[in-house]
Amino acid sequence: MPAADFQCLIVEKDAAGNVHRSITRRPLSDLPPGDVLIRVRYSSLNYKDGLAAEAHPGVVRKLPHVPGIDAAGVVEESSSPLWKPGDEVIVTSYDLGAAHWGGWADYIRVPAGWVVPRPSGLTLRESMILGTAGFTAAQCVQAIQTNGVSPEAGEIVVTGATGGVGCLAVMILKQLGYSVVAVTGKPELEPRLKAWGASRVIGRNDVIDSSPKPLLSAKWAGAVDTVGGNTLATILRSTKEYGVVSACGLVGGTDLPLTVHPFILRGVILAGISSQNFPAGRRNDIWQKLAGEWKPRHLEDVATEIGLEQAEEYVQKILKGEVGGRTIIRL
Repeated sequence: MPAADFQCLIVEKDAAGNVHRSITRRPLSDLPPGDVLIRVRYSSLNYKDGLAAEAHPGVVRKLPHVPGIDAAGVVEESSSPLWKPGDEVIVTSYDLGAAHWGGWADYIRVPAGWVVPRPSGLTLRESMILGTAGFTAAQCVQAIQTNGVSPEAGEIVVTGATGGVGCLAVMILKQLGYSVVAVTGKPELEPRLKAWGASRVIGRNDVIDSSPKPLLSAKWAGAVDTVGGNTLATILRSTKEYGVVSACGLVGGTDLPLTVHPFILRGVILAGISSQNFPAGRRNDIWQKLAGEWKPRHLEDVATEIGLEQAEEYVQKILKGEVGGRTIIRL
């Protein structure tokens, strides 16, 4: 039987509109409605969680709120025939940690359709090292692979390569035999990026060209872009014929300053990647890949484990761009 209450990190506003975060206990009845009650063992820290912890209106719809877009744990109660007590499961994306109380808590209660069985090739802890970041990285790689870009086609460039999606994309691509060029603004992390699988490491300015040229010299067979804006536009203008660029980020801006020339003269494919409402059947397929041949050999190398009491410190770090790799939270 679950406990009567649970520990969580709660985000609230006072009467003056100031945001406060605290670790507290709440009755289970405070959890939002859902079919499945899960005892959380691990969650993770993502940039979106940092925004949720700040009560960013683009992420959090109402307060009080519990961040955590990822959770892995054990089913305690279920009103759905799909799940039974004792099942080890993963929940990522959908509205978890945004419109719905998230994984920075001992318990979550969610709709049955959000839940994925833990694949046999992953532990609960490993599933959170991957989390939404790994799931997104795998979608990016799948788009490159499915659209015909083989390792022999040339280099794949990965932007934001020390971040969660970027570092896991580097590792998965390397695992599948691709030659990976990692882009970072942190040159001191070049040895780490090469250990993760990058064949070359270049700076941010090497993938930014503000000229009005509709096409640039063709360099890349494909790309995983976590930045957006002019970085994405430059990469698209620099991609070889029939290359594939997977785009999953917008920290560099939401505008895309370019013409249609890369698409109609070189046949470049721009694959938009969104993890939030990815269909359940295809979601399971990707988790099976991540638990099998796509599972990075050195997954632990990108992981930092913290307790919930350290979340405040790491929220500040991730919002300042000071977190590399993946941070998992032990509940």
